[in-house]
Amino acid sequence: MEDTGTGSAEEALPEPVLLKQPAEGTPDVVETPRALRDASNALAAGHGPIAVDTERASGYRYSQRAYLVQVRREGAGSFLLDPVAVDDRIDPFIEALSGTEWVLHAASQDLPCLAELGLRPERLFDTELAGRLAGYERVALGTLVELLLGYRLEKGHGAADWSRRPLPQDWLDYAALDVELLIQLRDVLEEELRSQGKLEWALEEFEALRTAPPAPPRAEPWRRTSGIHRVRSARGLGAVRALWEARDAIARQRDIAPGRVLPDSSIVQAATVMPADEQALLELPVFRGRAQRRIVDVWSRALRTAAKLPKSELPDPSPPHEGPPPANRWHDRDPAAAARLAAVRAQLTTIAEANRLPVENLLQPDLVRRTCWRPPEDLSVDSVAAALRAGGAREWQIGLTMDAMSQALKEAEQ
Repeated sequence: MEDTGTGSAEEALPEPVLLKQPAEGTPDVVETPRALRDASNALAAGHGPIAVDTERASGYRYSQRAYLVQVRREGAGSFLLDPVAVDDRIDPFIEALSGTEWVLHAASQDLPCLAELGLRPERLFDTELAGRLAGYERVALGTLVELLLGYRLEKGHGAADWSRRPLPQDWLDYAALDVELLIQLRDVLEEELRSQGKLEWALEEFEALRTAPPAPPRAEPWRRTSGIHRVRSARGLGAVRALWEARDAIARQRDIAPGRVLPDSSIVQAATVMPADEQALLELPVFRGRAQRRIVDVWSRALRTAAKLPKSELPDPSPPHEGPPPANRWHDRDPAAAARLAAVRAQLTTIAEANRLPVENLLQPDLVRRTCWRPPEDLSVDSVAAALRAGGAREWQIGLTMDAMSQALKEAEQ
């Protein structure tokens, strides 16, 4: 594949132009039915792809809903939609965006909350994914805009509480800038991918992303509590589970991020100490605070419930893994599988480097592990291709990797 020359290009670039506001000014927020109809009509009358972005309130709210939707289209301009203000009744907006190509950056972050509003693209271009496939090492929106378009975006509010009303003007400036140059960035990246012979690869990736089903809920989400590795006993894990579930119920009811109800560190500490009564619980650092004292009975009740559980109902301290075990244990568990994985990884790294691709975009690491842990019986190219296809690999990925993987698996077996 052709060298993009990104390293030398970065060194030769002149000082980027700082953008603090959109060129046409920051539009008023669309927050009434009439403004929604006007914005929808303008978008429908525009031409070309539509740049789309959202702002959520992760870290502040329980839900991952969109509190602001930003769009821009040539011939129409930019619009900032407040879906909360219009009670999520955005049918004219949905109609205006239908049948168009949407341009998003890191689309997997935005598509779920857009779908909650009834907004689903019929065609998709993801500028972050395009940047990865084009061989750029840094693919944040601001980085790509600076490198490829020569502008620096005023940033700084991505992690803000976007459920706040009214939204400050500098936040709205920031939000509007996120779609200001997205279409131009899309065009540059499309040409880059075309020149490298990767455009068809990208289109396959975009379609797979667009049509991917929602991730299934985790069987035991409480096991992702930060610091849980410090809780060794089944009884302690039962306490983590009980506290996590009690916290989750409160967070869901109040629409507050769970960590703002009770930090993970406090759950782990209480599960480790296992205080004998409510007073002992109140002596732990976070539980001394006014907010926790008000609902200490909730936490105390959860701990009592965990303490009384029969052993048969306690969590397994070493639950079985779904799929292969962690790769660092393969040498002990199955040396032959470890040899297969090492051989395949070496081949994939060579292919990725030759094509200026991140190896994780060449083939999903989990699929590589699964294939090496339980490979096809005959290890033929066709069998390897079938296994990759069954695991969700795209045709361009299969075409690049099936021969080398088949050969590596065979050699590792000798």
